[in-house]
Amino acid sequence: MPADLAVVGLGHHGLPLAQAATAAGITTLAYDPDPRTVADLMAGRPPADGSLSAAELRRMLAAGFTATADPAALGRVRTAALCVPTPLGEHRALDLSALESAARTLATRLRPRTTVLLESTVYPGTTQGLLRTLLEDGSGLRAGQDFHLAYSPGRLDPGSRSHGYGNTPKVIGGLTPACTEAAAAFYGRLTDRVVRARGPREAEAVKVLENNYRHVNIALVNEMSWFCHDLGVDLWDVIRCAESKPFGFAAFRPGPGVGGHGVAVDPTYLPYESRSLGYPLRMVELAQEVNSRMPRYVTQRCAQLLNEHGKSARGARILLLGVTYKPDLADTEGAPAREIGSRLRELGAELSFHDPYVTDWQIQGRTVERADSLYEAVAGADLTVLLQHHRTYDLQGLAVKAQLMLDTRGAAPVGAAHRL
Repeated sequence: MPADLAVVGLGHHGLPLAQAATAAGITTLAYDPDPRTVADLMAGRPPADGSLSAAELRRMLAAGFTATADPAALGRVRTAALCVPTPLGEHRALDLSALESAARTLATRLRPRTTVLLESTVYPGTTQGLLRTLLEDGSGLRAGQDFHLAYSPGRLDPGSRSHGYGNTPKVIGGLTPACTEAAAAFYGRLTDRVVRARGPREAEAVKVLENNYRHVNIALVNEMSWFCHDLGVDLWDVIRCAESKPFGFAAFRPGPGVGGHGVAVDPTYLPYESRSLGYPLRMVELAQEVNSRMPRYVTQRCAQLLNEHGKSARGARILLLGVTYKPDLADTEGAPAREIGSRLRELGAELSFHDPYVTDWQIQGRTVERADSLYEAVAGADLTVLLQHHRTYDLQGLAVKAQLMLDTRGAAPVGAAHRL
């Protein structure tokens, strides 16, 4: 059966796009080469990362959404959106292998007048370089003439109650003006505002800038947390006062580390064009260095707090609260909790964890005990460490029960816990 849209890649970008398109009345199918992933979705089993609830998936299926592992279905769509993961690989370079595979799969089924959209995080130049070449070589068609090709950076804020697909503007950069307009016509059905970039390179660079803006500013405030702690200054009060400035300041807050899918992107190497910029993005490199130190810093603070209270990290019972990368989500991708837990174990601590969205959690292949009775676990722990502030946590009540608490999110009431 023909479909208006095929979403290739059923991850944190692909499924929300499929959900928005289905809700807008667009006949949508999702393609994934893994039959198990497809079978789970068609049976109404949502992904474990919490990007889609069971109720949301049921509504999508009832509205006609389908998933398939048969690539032949890609030859019967008007629009194809590539939303495959591009994680960091060796030397922190983006791994584009999934994108290459998806492009080759689509290319052999590509029909004239199809609109091809790329949403994955990539280096500037990927759409009109790597992707265009793969699609043209595999199909015999020409981008900008026989089919439309455009890039639109993924901009979702998972778990947000205020920013959804409809009220988050979509940036679009097409290979030609006609490509841009074809992409705008599609996204205009899903979002209130479409922003046209000059071309795909500019749209790709938007994603690089947005991701790096976040990482650089988080690094700054993380470094301020060390500075203020050493001086005995309350950083959280500093931020509260600073954000009263109505211009020139955007508030970021420190944390135990940076996780999730919005990786810092340093386009030092452009392998698909066989050339290098010859220099790194210094701010991005430094921000990554600072942010990657946070799990070690949190571990040091844990050991220091225990020592100040006459206890050693070796043999200490430490409870970790919240092991996901973002509040009120089940996604643990890149969450700093795993490195912090690993370092605490190396110090000899006896670990347990609690997270309302995670039932099983492992560190280096070893299962960490889950605390079923939260308040009893907090009372019995020598140190409780808040790593993620889920809405279900009553931090005032937990702080009263805790023998010792370190709050890495600044979420507990002032004076109720030690803060990062």
